Amino acid sequence: MVRGKTQMKRIENATSRQVTFSKRRNGLLKKAFELSVLCDAEVALIVFSPRGKLYEFASSSITGSIERYRSHTRTNNTSTPASVDQNTQAQLKEESQHMMKKIDLLEASKRKLLGQGLGSCSLDELQKIEQQLERSISSIRTKKNQIFREQIEQLKEKEKTLIAENIRLSEKYDKFSQPAKKDERENLHEPFAESSPRSDVETELFIGLPETRTWRISPKI
Repeated sequence: MVRGKTQMKRIENATSRQVTFSKRRNGLLKKAFELSVLCDAEVALIVFSPRGKLYEFASSSITGSIERYRSHTRTNNTSTPASVDQNTQAQLKEESQHMMKKIDLLEASKRKLLGQGLGSCSLDELQKIEQQLERSISSIRTKKNQIFREQIEQLKEKEKTLIAENIRLSEKYDKFSQPAKKDERENLHEPFAESSPRSDVETELFIGLPETRTWRISPKI
């Protein structure tokens, strides 16, 4: 008959936990000392209590044992690249699976926001989706109104620029058109000067038949 293993768990009572810690700590330090003496092994033991108090044992030196451990770890890591690659591949595979799950969840959420795949949703889920859509619509409207205001301000600035340009062109046109108008006014008086009566024009009136008319030229005035 195989006996089941007793499951270990944290001692809830603080007093019992402290008593057990003291007993097990002393036993662990005693075993470490016996191992170093009986087997001529280099043993280093570090224990921190729940309150952060340090208990340690070293057959030679704690610092020396730690440096030896680090050197041994670096040597093993450089000498077994295959195991490192396997660990890296395993981690990458696990991360890839985790990312695929997140992508599936995001795709499902996207479909629900588009109104698809809602058959399995409960009332609470539907209400949450509705609230999320309302928040999204509110954000979209706020952004749209902001863009409208910016465009209106740009159009107002453009209108001011066009008005100023129109005024400048009007002033420039008036400046160049004044000499032309003056020339036109002077040209209007010239025909009247040329149409003044000449001295050799006949000005007397004759009565009678054409055969008996004698031509005379009036004296010059």
